[in-house]
Amino acid sequence: MAVVAVGLPGKVDKTATERQYAELCSPVAEPFMPITLIIIAITCIVSFMAFKNSRLMNDLILWPPAIARQREYHRLVTYGLVHADFGHLLFNMLTLYFFGQVMEVFFAARLGSFGFALFYIGGLVVSILPTYLKNRDNPNYRSLGASGAVSAVLFSYILLEPWQRIIVLVIPMPAIVYAVLYTGYSIYMDRRGQGNINHSAHLWGAAYGVAFTLLVEPRMLQHFLDALLNPSFR
Repeated sequence: MAVVAVGLPGKVDKTATERQYAELCSPVAEPFMPITLIIIAITCIVSFMAFKNSRLMNDLILWPPAIARQREYHRLVTYGLVHADFGHLLFNMLTLYFFGQVMEVFFAARLGSFGFALFYIGGLVVSILPTYLKNRDNPNYRSLGASGAVSAVLFSYILLEPWQRIIVLVIPMPAIVYAVLYTGYSIYMDRRGQGNINHSAHLWGAAYGVAFTLLVEPRMLQHFLDALLNPSFR
């Protein structure tokens, strides 16, 4: 996951699309605890501990035979708490920080204070299931990192603000452009099957993020289409 910042909205006149955005984001009640920050804190603490503790890393990482043979189903979630290195952790947590707080308010308004936590954990599970099923009996396969769930958060946000300017490393671009490039690249790399990055989890995470958001708030589809047809660059 390479998104590391989001552009701040400028002062613009309220359009119908923007008013709809404000309505969709208006919380029924403020979340009573910062779920996004709690997820980031827990993930960073566990990841840093696992960097220096190989046993902890092995106990949490997604290793398919441990699930299929020993029924260690917790690995379908805990793999998202450990990362390959500091850069891997940094990119994921920065992306989660910038986009997660917006979506936390969105889901809290519809599912309660723990709505975003439910969405995020679901992203971890759904994004890794196809990989797990494909490698169920492969003792040499391992996967780790929160990229699938972070992809879910990012693509959920893109439904809300498709033309928002985001920073991909040092390159500014509209969120929807990044979504198209990201999806195309992930499909290409997944078909090549090379490298150590689980591109399949990125794709399934993105698909889950879109599907879950539309299921929770069906009006989001019309909002997304209206926003797409009426670009408002920020």
